[in-house]
Amino acid sequence: MRRRDEIWLDGIDLELSSGLTVLLGPLGAGKSTLMRVMAGLQPLTTGRVIVKGKDVSAISVRKRSVAFVYQQFINYPSLTVHENIASPLRLDSAFPNKDVDRRVREVAELMGLGDLLDRRPAELSGGQQQRTAIARALARPVDVLLLDEPLANLDYKLREQLRGDLRRRFAGSPSVVVYSTADPAEALGFAAPTVVLGEGRVQHVGDAADMYDRPPTLAVAAALSDPPLNLLPGIVRDGRIECMGASVPAPREYATGRHVVLGVRPHQVSIDSAVVGALAFPAEIRLAEVTGSATFLHLLLRGDRHLVAQVKGTRPVTPGEPATAYVDPAHVLVFDEAGARLTAGSTTGVDPHG
Repeated sequence: MRRRDEIWLDGIDLELSSGLTVLLGPLGAGKSTLMRVMAGLQPLTTGRVIVKGKDVSAISVRKRSVAFVYQQFINYPSLTVHENIASPLRLDSAFPNKDVDRRVREVAELMGLGDLLDRRPAELSGGQQQRTAIARALARPVDVLLLDEPLANLDYKLREQLRGDLRRRFAGSPSVVVYSTADPAEALGFAAPTVVLGEGRVQHVGDAADMYDRPPTLAVAAALSDPPLNLLPGIVRDGRIECMGASVPAPREYATGRHVVLGVRPHQVSIDSAVVGALAFPAEIRLAEVTGSATFLHLLLRGDRHLVAQVKGTRPVTPGEPATAYVDPAHVLVFDEAGARLTAGSTTGVDPHG
């Protein structure tokens, strides 16, 4: 689909099964636009949206069996929590009035709102308001349930709790449930089929853990890496991959003179010890970011290249202090210049599975 000369979504071809599917991608990837198309809030210029074998592309959102939860919680301020959750049920002529209260209390208990049903949104915390918005979306059975980064504005502990609650709630759901996130840890935590989206295109579809271990492309590896991947240039010479003064054996299939990109996750960089055959990069420590459980060391390599190492605990350092960054070749991801991951049937030092 496009607007004037802008393409927002391009070549999207997805078939989603019932149950949970995670939509993963950075800001601007097109996640919200795609979900709005699914809901009928954004018109299509080409293509179709088919639900249960029926083309709903031209059907208004009000006539679709769909519910949408946004990142910014939206509740009716004049209604109690009970009536907020009940509102979609009261508008559904097919839902028996006698069952409304039972269903409201059932969903409220699931979302930890059982003791708050008589309160209004202004009397709730931000987390309670978001749980109310999610409960309202869960109250009425729908064909498609869309959740657009619904936990992004909540604190860490509450996100962890609600993520587990939602994972259990959606297991075996008859609805198509799409949950969008920009957080790789969240996608991995759901352990559900995952669609990686980037620049309005589907990059890959599969199991998030498998894509993390064996990313098919640099774009997929980057989407599933937080903190970001370290990317370093390399070139194949005489059977070895040379990179910033270090080298490892190259698979036989890699032709001499081939330019490659090496991807290394920060937690796989060590400055204390090295395995046999590790890549060793002389470096200068420029900055240390201490988070408590880990310290992120920003290293300057030769040629003004930067590398980030994630080490355990707090680590006091002096800016300008020399160091050596070590990387186990088995943890190096190798990509060609177009971003496709390079693999080989036999290796001599570089693990084809990353």
